[in-house]
Amino acid sequence: MLESEYQKRRRLPRALQQPSPPPADFRYTIRAAATEDLPAVLALYRHYVRNSVVTFDEKPPTLRAFRSKFEHAEKLGYPFLVAISPNGDLLGYARVQPFRDKSAYRHTVESTIYLGPAATGRGLGRALLEQLIERSREAGIKEMIAIISDSGADASIGLHRALGFRETGRMGKVGYKFERWIGIVMMQKSLR
Repeated sequence: MLESEYQKRRRLPRALQQPSPPPADFRYTIRAAATEDLPAVLALYRHYVRNSVVTFDEKPPTLRAFRSKFEHAEKLGYPFLVAISPNGDLLGYARVQPFRDKSAYRHTVESTIYLGPAATGRGLGRALLEQLIERSREAGIKEMIAIISDSGADASIGLHRALGFRETGRMGKVGYKFERWIGIVMMQKSLR
């Protein structure tokens, strides 16, 4: 019998299929980032720079530039959190940075959150963002802004909405990456 003559393998109806095994235990620790974490954080960020439009960076920053941003945030007392697996691998990170450089914006920050591919859809994003909000509140921050790509970031928009961010605006075609135009969704949460 030729391979082309084989019948397609039949599948049992869904009701008769064995249930999927439960997901493996997903454990992590969320803590303040340290200088030693920066190479792993940068490696995760580089993945998004090279493969997605959720960041508008087209070239990954150097470790030196990334370290400089980290030190500036530390000096301002802004939170920078990492999620670490029990074996020490970075699963994701969340941080805030000044919203704008002008001094009148000093109580307003922009949030950033990135998860490793194996950590998405498992509740880690919510846990990181909840802690980022709380630690930002403790740092005296009054307003948190999220600027989210309008392309391929529905989960991020949903997460922010679920944690009390409200949409404050949209801007179309403000970024150009991978030979296409991308817009942004702006969301805001008051931490008072």
